[in-house]
Amino acid sequence: MIDAGQTAPDFTLPRDGGADVTLSSLKGGPVVLYFYPRDDTPGCTTEANDFTAMLPDFTAAGATVIGVSKDTVAKHEKFIAKHDLGVILVSDAEGDLCETYGTWVEKNMYGKKSMGIQRATVLIDAEGVVARVWPKVKVAGHAAEVLEAVKAL
Repeated sequence: MIDAGQTAPDFTLPRDGGADVTLSSLKGGPVVLYFYPRDDTPGCTTEANDFTAMLPDFTAAGATVIGVSKDTVAKHEKFIAKHDLGVILVSDAEGDLCETYGTWVEKNMYGKKSMGIQRATVLIDAEGVVARVWPKVKVAGHAAEVLEAVKAL
């Protein structure tokens, strides 16, 4: 997993709506990158809804909130439409960003091992440096905790 104090690795990925997001183009304001396993599952939906509900506060603090999963842009667009989400969702279909940030990990569920995205959040400051990392996120209250960290930058 990436560490606080490191320069955040740059990326360009496709997002909902057909455009691309490039991290380096967002310098000048904080960026919240939250990695989640899959669109439209209970925990991922709650997390996306929580970030969306607090989006006006993140925006007021100058922050951009970006959700990252391996889902396709088409799946992201259905997820956004179904739940009226306001956050940006990028498709890391090849898993390169997850690998780079250390969120592609071996998981063990009911004794069966498989690879998947570990729910994690990375806060990047206005200069492009990782300010804080939340590995193994528990969804309840997480968006509010991240918002407080953004405000403290």
